[in-house]
Amino acid sequence: MKDVFVNRTLNLRKVKYIGLDMDHTLVRYHTQEFEALAYQGMLTKLVSDKSYPQEVLKLKFNFESVIRGLIIDSTRGNLLKVSRHGAIRASRHGTQTIPFHNQQREYHGTYVDLGSRDFTSIDTSFSISVAILFGQLVDLRDKNPQAYPEYPTLLTDVIEVMDIAHRDDSLKSIVCKDLGRYIIQEPEVAKGLERYKLHGKKIFILTNSDYHYTKALLDYAINPFLEAHKSWQELFDYTITSARKPRFFFDKLGFLKVNPIDGTMTNYDADLVPGIYQGGCTDLFEKSLNISGDDILYIGDHIYGDIVRLKKDCNWRTALVVEDLGDEITKMRTIKPSQDKIREYMMQKRPLEEKLVNLVSKQIETGSDSAKEIAEIQTAIAQIDSQISPLIQKTQAAFNPNWGEVMRAGNEESYFANQVDRFADIYMPKLADLLALSPRTYFRAYRRPLAHEMALSLMIEEAN
Repeated sequence: MKDVFVNRTLNLRKVKYIGLDMDHTLVRYHTQEFEALAYQGMLTKLVSDKSYPQEVLKLKFNFESVIRGLIIDSTRGNLLKVSRHGAIRASRHGTQTIPFHNQQREYHGTYVDLGSRDFTSIDTSFSISVAILFGQLVDLRDKNPQAYPEYPTLLTDVIEVMDIAHRDDSLKSIVCKDLGRYIIQEPEVAKGLERYKLHGKKIFILTNSDYHYTKALLDYAINPFLEAHKSWQELFDYTITSARKPRFFFDKLGFLKVNPIDGTMTNYDADLVPGIYQGGCTDLFEKSLNISGDDILYIGDHIYGDIVRLKKDCNWRTALVVEDLGDEITKMRTIKPSQDKIREYMMQKRPLEEKLVNLVSKQIETGSDSAKEIAEIQTAIAQIDSQISPLIQKTQAAFNPNWGEVMRAGNEESYFANQVDRFADIYMPKLADLLALSPRTYFRAYRRPLAHEMALSLMIEEAN
């Protein structure tokens, strides 16, 4: 079903309203270009606004050094790759890999709790440059502790200058002057939305971006490809800007009505009518339109700001855009023969390991001499391992050289993947993947095997 993946059954035919985040969802960015721009803006502000040393301006943007879903440990200056259970599976201090034995010694089996202020999740594309810069600043501080604040303050400062750059127009003005460099035009998105409208879907935008920036991006990314509508203002039934998500989902904030001609705003206390608004909240939105959570599918890219709080507070149906998946799925398809071979070798290894365990146990318990047979099995296992090792290296090399897959932490699901599984009903690499499907699609979740069911399947497979 294209590249749309199902965690919970969802019948699109029953969805009345489809809500869209704008940045990285409705409108896709050339992420590396934009994050490089954000990175340079943060460097400048750290020096001008925070009095950081001039050497900061010499730092270089390294997009490959970070992936989405990492955790920042601000007390230790570390970046962490964490499993679904919060176990640390890979780590870096600043930009330097922490050897496994050092990691074990430093964390002593610690499980990451994102409820702690010590840990910050990199769960959106807009945070990539934050993690890159934080790691580099940790390196600088380690070399010259007197010139830089402590690790937690480094992170606070980086996040603060990033937020300022997004608010003060220094980033957005550059993007608007060179939209082709930073924004991707996708004709299929505009056409897909028009098709969904034909099926009676009401479509709204819910974005934290201000009206003027929203207008600039939609004029460029949507208007040129519309056939049945004059502009995006006609296509979208409601456009809510400066929504202050996730506060929109739980706070009690009023709406302002936006004049699309000049962007001026007036207080608005009546029921919503099609148009452009600022602020507001879920409670007023639902009551005004006489709808409930099950009537709405909201699609965003921010696992926390768009999906987690929304699911917990409003019970809307949820879809998550995981842009990183597009490239990773392509790579997964290319390495599938190697993964199949690894699985074949593991099937050969499994009975040998069980036999070895039984022989060693028997030798300890009865005093029998099984040394020769034990040595032969160990040799056979080592030979299989020698075949597996280069295949594992080959599969790992296909993904990010520092961190591997976004959705995996070794053989386990990553913490990010677990969040996707818990809170996103469906997910996809880009909005166009969903819009390519019929607005009447019934998404059925697969039956997921439990551990004992999987073990039984393996036993049956080995027996055959």
